[in-house]
Amino acid sequence: MGNPTLHDVARVAGVSYSTADRVLNGRGGVASKSIERVRQAIEDLGYRRDMMAANLSRRRSYRFAVCVPQGDHGFFSSIRRAFLAEAEARAGQRVTIEICDGSAAPLPQDCDCAVIVGAGTDRLTPAIAGLAAGNVPVVTLVSDIPGSRRAYIGIDNVVAGRTAGRLHRIAHRGRPVRVLPVLGSASLRDHRDRLAGVAESLGQASLLPPIEVADNADQMRDLLGRALREDPRITGIYSIGAGNRGLIPLMRSLGSSRPFIVLHELTPHSRAALQDDLIDVVIDQKPAEEVASALDAMKAIADGETPAGVTITPAIFFKENLPEDPA
Repeated sequence: MGNPTLHDVARVAGVSYSTADRVLNGRGGVASKSIERVRQAIEDLGYRRDMMAANLSRRRSYRFAVCVPQGDHGFFSSIRRAFLAEAEARAGQRVTIEICDGSAAPLPQDCDCAVIVGAGTDRLTPAIAGLAAGNVPVVTLVSDIPGSRRAYIGIDNVVAGRTAGRLHRIAHRGRPVRVLPVLGSASLRDHRDRLAGVAESLGQASLLPPIEVADNADQMRDLLGRALREDPRITGIYSIGAGNRGLIPLMRSLGSSRPFIVLHELTPHSRAALQDDLIDVVIDQKPAEEVASALDAMKAIADGETPAGVTITPAIFFKENLPEDPA
C-alpha cells in the first residue's frame, strides 16, 4: 500500500468514513470500541494525516511573528528577505508573517508561534519565557536560547568554530599560527560557541585574546586596526560576527601582507571581498534554508505536532566556488 488514506483507516477499522473522521478530529458521538478500532487501524497502517489538505478544507490560517534585529546588518537583512519570500510562496497555505524588531520589547503575544532570530542577550531570555507563559510557542533561529522554546534551527556553532580553526591550520602549514578572533559580543551564545570551537581546534597557544566590536563596522575598523598595528605578528583573523565592512578596507590597505581571513555569512560585501582577494573563506549558514525549516517547524507546532530541531550544514565558500549572485 502507498500512503494510507482515511478511507483505508475506516475500511480496516470496520467503520464508516465519517466515524473515522470524527475520531481523528476528536469529535464526540463515537462508541469507545469504535474509537479503539480506528486508533488501532491508524497505528497498524502508519496513517499520517495530510495537514495541508485538512487545513485547506477547514480554511485554517496561520499567524506567525518573526523577531529579527533591525539595522543595517547584511545577514539579518537576508533573513528578512527570505521570510518575505517564503510568505509569498506560502500564501496559498494561508500563512501570514509579521516581521518585528527583535531588539525591542515587548514581543508579540497574538500569534500561533514566534521565531526569535539571532537572539542571545539576557534581555530576551525572560521575554521568551513570557511568550511561553502566554502559550505562544517559540522557535529560535541562528542562535539558540536554553529554556522556553520548542525548537532550534541553525548551524552547530561550536562545529563552525572548529571548522574555522581547521581552515587556519591548513593555511598556516609550515609556519607559526597566531590568530586573532573578533567577536560581536561575548553575550551572544552563537559567538561564544564559535569562539569555543576555534579554541578547541587551534589550542590557546595559537589563539590571541578576542576583541569585541559590537557587530559595528566603525568599531571593527578602529579596534582591529589598532590590534594589527600593535601586533604585526598576527597571521590570521577569525571574524565571528558582523561588522565586516570595517574589516575589508583594512585588508585592502595591507595588500599582499594581510593575514589569512575567515569570516561568517555570504553578504554582498563579503562576496565582493572574496572576489577581490581581500578575504579568504566565508562560512555561510544558508539563511534561505534556515527560514524554510523554521516555518516548517512553526506550522508543525501550530498543528499540534512536535517538531524536530534542524541542524543546518553550513557552506564553505572560496573565491572559486561562489554561487550565482541572486542580485
